[in-house]
Amino acid sequence: KLSIKENAREFILKEKKIDEEYKAKFDLNPVEIEKYETKKKALNAELIDLQNELQILDKRTEAEEIKLTKQKIVEKKKEIAEVEIAHKANIDARGKKVLQDIAYLAGYRALKDQVKLQIMDSMELPVSEETKVRNEKYAKEILLSSSRYTRLDLYKYTLKLLKSFKKAIEEGDDLNDDEVVNKIFDRVNFRVKYIETHEDTLVGKAIIDLAKIKNPMDWQRIRGSRVATIFQDPMTSLNPILTIGNQISSVIIKHQHCSKEEAKVKAIEIMHEVGITNPEKRYDDYPFQYSGGMRQRIVIAIALSCAPKILICDEPTTALDVTIQAQILRLIKKLQKIYGFTIIFITHDFGVVANIAERVAVLYAGQVIEYGMVEEIFYDPKHPYTWALLSSLPQLSVIGEDLYSIKGTPPSLYNKIEGDAFAPRNPYCMKVDLVKEPPYFKISETHFAKTWLCDPRAPKVEKPKNIQNLHDKLDKSLYNSKNLDLKK
Repeated sequence: KLSIKENAREFILKEKKIDEEYKAKFDLNPVEIEKYETKKKALNAELIDLQNELQILDKRTEAEEIKLTKQKIVEKKKEIAEVEIAHKANIDARGKKVLQDIAYLAGYRALKDQVKLQIMDSMELPVSEETKVRNEKYAKEILLSSSRYTRLDLYKYTLKLLKSFKKAIEEGDDLNDDEVVNKIFDRVNFRVKYIETHEDTLVGKAIIDLAKIKNPMDWQRIRGSRVATIFQDPMTSLNPILTIGNQISSVIIKHQHCSKEEAKVKAIEIMHEVGITNPEKRYDDYPFQYSGGMRQRIVIAIALSCAPKILICDEPTTALDVTIQAQILRLIKKLQKIYGFTIIFITHDFGVVANIAERVAVLYAGQVIEYGMVEEIFYDPKHPYTWALLSSLPQLSVIGEDLYSIKGTPPSLYNKIEGDAFAPRNPYCMKVDLVKEPPYFKISETHFAKTWLCDPRAPKVEKPKNIQNLHDKLDKSLYNSKNLDLKK
């Protein structure tokens, strides 16, 4: 048995050796780099000589000699390209070796501090099978989270993630806790969770918080191809000096990497799908030649041209005539069935919400204050702000009386908000609303509300009379409006 002092010295030497070997695998040997640079420099010099020689040759020189010189230039360029490809392959091979050691190193570093505190009799570091499996999984997730970048960024992000794991271990974080691991990844990049391995390919899944995306390349891959937007005013969404077809085709070329001819065919197809008549003839029209409803159809066509997973509709019918609104809503619902995307609809119109939504999130002062299925929000609302919004429905107004409106103004988000943001405008405000921000209270598995009125200790408050039995009142309102139309 070694003495404690000798044992500690041996451990430190072993640690230093592993660290040096690990670091060396990220870098090519200086001799190899020098060889590559010397060879490339010589080839570039030969290429310049050939190009100069070609410039000296004039029209009086035999065409065969000019042709031969041009052929030599092409061959020289190919030779330079082959040298660069071989150099890249050499670097990539080094990078793969690094990733093979991540699992071992993660387990090794996790035990380092523990070993230093109580020196073990043997220097064999015991890592359980469970820990090895966990470390291998995180090694794959590091690769999945970084491999979408170019070669240099791959190394940069891999090193940053490894340092982030090292910092977590030094701070004593529990690597078996999924939330902890998410935070470790968030320091550098969003996490791609490992699912399975297919031959030489790793398969993963990312749940992305868009607020944490830092890399511009990631945004380019998300905008359009994953998340698309339809804005309120179609004229501000379209470029007035470019043709309609050009604006749709450019998006298809950008995200689907196809030729101009293929993009034109796809653009005409999607113009037909959104209800543009004679799309072949109208492909080269400008936005000013279209009506407001047709422009909005083109904006929808641009948004859907790359088949996004999420379509954000930001008040897409507000700037349109009421009859056109209904057409656009029907079109969006029809296209959803065809493409299978998720719609996030931003609107102040409760009629639109009732017509198109399955789940509803009511927002106030930048926060979701109530969330639930559309039936729960309409017929069993819990937040005073939701009560006020529903009370403002014109269908619930009484002839001869003013339409209900919410008193006061929303708070400025530049100032710190104490307590409940809706408290100054809330007719049911309690003292606690002015002091402490309410948590989310669970009403059902799908229904949540952020108000102290849902606390068991709060006094029981009935919702306003005009929204009680809302279902019956809306049905009656609809029946009366139909009868009025018939009398006319």
